[in-house]
Amino acid sequence: MLTNLHIENYALIRETDIHFGAGFVAITGETGAGKSILLGALGLLLGQRADAAVLADKGRKCVVEAQFDIKGLGLESLFAEADVDYDDRLILRREILPSAKSRAFANDTPVQLPFLKALGTRIIDIHSQHQTLTLADSAFRLHLLDTLGTTSPIEKYQAAYREYTALKRQLEELTTTEAQNRKEQDYLQFQWNELSEARLQPDEQALLEQESQLLAHAEAIRQGLSEAALLLDDDSGQAVLSRLRQGKSALSHIAAYHPTVETLLARLESSLIELDDISSELQTTADAIAYSPERQQEVDERLALLYRLEKKHGVESVPELIALRDELDARLQSIATLDDRIQALMEQVDRAFGTLQSTAEALTKSRRKAGKLLAEHLLPSLHELGMPEARFSVELTDSPTYGPLGHDAVSFLFNANRGGELRDLAKVASGGELSRLMLAVKSMLTSHSLLPTIIFDEIDTGVSGDISVAVGRMMARMADSMQVIAITHLPQIAARGTQHLKVYKETTDDRTVSRIKELASAERITEVATMLSSDPPTPAALQTAKELMQ
Repeated sequence: MLTNLHIENYALIRETDIHFGAGFVAITGETGAGKSILLGALGLLLGQRADAAVLADKGRKCVVEAQFDIKGLGLESLFAEADVDYDDRLILRREILPSAKSRAFANDTPVQLPFLKALGTRIIDIHSQHQTLTLADSAFRLHLLDTLGTTSPIEKYQAAYREYTALKRQLEELTTTEAQNRKEQDYLQFQWNELSEARLQPDEQALLEQESQLLAHAEAIRQGLSEAALLLDDDSGQAVLSRLRQGKSALSHIAAYHPTVETLLARLESSLIELDDISSELQTTADAIAYSPERQQEVDERLALLYRLEKKHGVESVPELIALRDELDARLQSIATLDDRIQALMEQVDRAFGTLQSTAEALTKSRRKAGKLLAEHLLPSLHELGMPEARFSVELTDSPTYGPLGHDAVSFLFNANRGGELRDLAKVASGGELSRLMLAVKSMLTSHSLLPTIIFDEIDTGVSGDISVAVGRMMARMADSMQVIAITHLPQIAARGTQHLKVYKETTDDRTVSRIKELASAERITEVATMLSSDPPTPAALQTAKELMQ
């Protein structure tokens, strides 16, 4: 439940701290005093968008902070998902900076607005006089029946619905893919055939380019090698090797007489061996080179094919062409097996739809029971709230489709008067009747919900006399099992509160501000009497106030 609220620099509120007790808290004050400002500030903590226009002092930030007792509400998993430390005492804080930026914190941990919104739905229900319109909303009606159901299978149905829609979406995507692939299959097959028939080898392009260079310059290479071989050795006796042999012969006659000559002779012999080997290899290499026009054409045609395929497919190497060929093969294999995959998925969709139908039927059955329960328990409350002839029933029909909330269309049928047919609630109920209906619904829900706090924002508009007494009595009963906070202008309701807060305006330093104070017992009597008559209240009003308070 809400235990404390601190507001600073928000609209007409300069700074205030409010303590909220358990039970029934009544909030009163003259029109325009700032009662709705409290709800606006509280709304910030529940994830509403921030607006710098609410800053009374544009140079200071606005701070709204509240403490809640959330023990036993089962919120631990919600905190864990948001990576926020859980504590039975929850502190929410929202700050609006002069720059219009806002920050939100839960137990001093920065959080995003979706977390605040999700948390807000679990800790507090703010019900305004305009919310009665939700009675005409189909989703609200279905949610109401599911809440009242003792063993409502809505979660099981929604799990089946999620599985069915996910499988159906997969089937649609696969069918679309299959149609597109069928259009592309011939072209993909042509591309694969072309690459496959090319019999690509990873390193062949570099080898072919090297061979092409050799064939293109074969004659020049052979001539150069032969000339070099002749310079080293020929029959003229003038070549390098012939001269070196002569030098060797000359040194061999004197090597025995001088140690240096012996060393030089050894070196010369080594050089002769190396040069002789080079001469032989030059000639062998030259003899091995033979120009072949046929081979030249064959190599050039193969390279032209590789270059054309690379350009066509936007790649730069044969390994990339091979990778593309393999990718095309995989796509063609996938297309070949697509029919089998689609058939298997269709069978899964059929089974999921069968499960969806069975859970929808169970959900409908549960809702029919809840509808009867709602009508049975709502009528006594409506009679108490000044509609003794009211009749109410719930009608369920099949929806055209299966949606996230089931296969049901729900109507609330109502007639406030004796006789006449029951008609759709939204078409026949007045604003005051809708308000009382919603109050009766909320009262009934208190025993079926873990929600710890409900705030009524002037839903008693248009209510007076004995009916206002009944409204106050009903709110007081609700407060036996939850915290009820009622912003009201009716003394009959305010008198029922176990705590009474008054909102009032005060002008200081040429500025009007809203203030809030908790009223003591005597102050409460005066406030209720003022609401009954005038300010100051009459003696009769004071006496009536005392009686109401009792």
